[in-house]
Amino acid sequence: MKSTILRLNAKTFPVKPEEREILSGAEIIEVEQPEECDCLERADAVMIVSAYLRAPLIQKLTRCRIIARIGTGTDKIDVEQATAQGIMVTNVPDFAMNEVADHTMALLLSAARQLKYYEKCMRSGQRPFNVDNIRRLATQTLGIIGFGHIGRAVAVRAKAFGLRVLVCDPGITATTAAECGVEIVDKATILADCDYVCLLCPLLPSTRGMLAMPEFKKMKPGAVLINTGRGELVNENDLAEALKTGIIAYAGLDVFGVVNVFGTDGFKCDHPLFGLENVQLTPHVAANSREALQEVHIGAARAVADVLKGKTPSHIINPAVIRQGV
Repeated sequence: MKSTILRLNAKTFPVKPEEREILSGAEIIEVEQPEECDCLERADAVMIVSAYLRAPLIQKLTRCRIIARIGTGTDKIDVEQATAQGIMVTNVPDFAMNEVADHTMALLLSAARQLKYYEKCMRSGQRPFNVDNIRRLATQTLGIIGFGHIGRAVAVRAKAFGLRVLVCDPGITATTAAECGVEIVDKATILADCDYVCLLCPLLPSTRGMLAMPEFKKMKPGAVLINTGRGELVNENDLAEALKTGIIAYAGLDVFGVVNVFGTDGFKCDHPLFGLENVQLTPHVAANSREALQEVHIGAARAVADVLKGKTPSHIINPAVIRQGV
């Protein structure tokens, strides 16, 4: 019997030819959101980019053997429910490690050199002379919260600019820190001591909303927040207020919790963050490059092909499914 693959987000992230080649022989049903189709019950596999796949929808996946995330984070998928049904959940980790690290540093450097402000000056025919807010990077300290592969790649780039790098991550060892030339500290130290704070940790119940007004008030008034991790790590209403009132100086954001940048018809720009000059916003594009997007589509398609052929895929998020022999 021909396998059926439900390919979600097919409008915002169309199926690539490489996917079709790897999955040739299967029926691919292409829709944007899972609610738009009536074939959940007969799907043998689901491929997903940015849609939400919560328990009520997963419960309808009675034939499904794999949910393949075309990307890294799986916080929009109810992994617990999938595990209970014996459905493997896979991702493609580190496909855009260098891209996200580059984008993180681009936002940091843009803030450090005040590029947004200087371009505004240039376009208004004015040359600014006050440089009090610009500091040599080699005199500054960067704090990285979340020291996975992307965090390490950011540290390499930051140290090349002479930044002192402090790291907060429960999984980091003294050996790893020494090899990377970083210092292990707690979150409180990062908030108090760092001129730049980068969020690169996964979205978990323990990290959701980890930075809100109480945390912003512990940061330096001149501090810059860079978030290329997950938007929900931050209380964005509190962040807007902190930026507006000078509690912190600047933010560079590529991810958002209150703005759905993946909307098929665009997205609203009415959040208070959009009205501030001291924030640079990019629409969740840190992972973008021709190479990275090709890798992630191929990686997810190969995971699905492996499962449909009875093989064990790489990068299983819920290995308990395998251990239980489900």
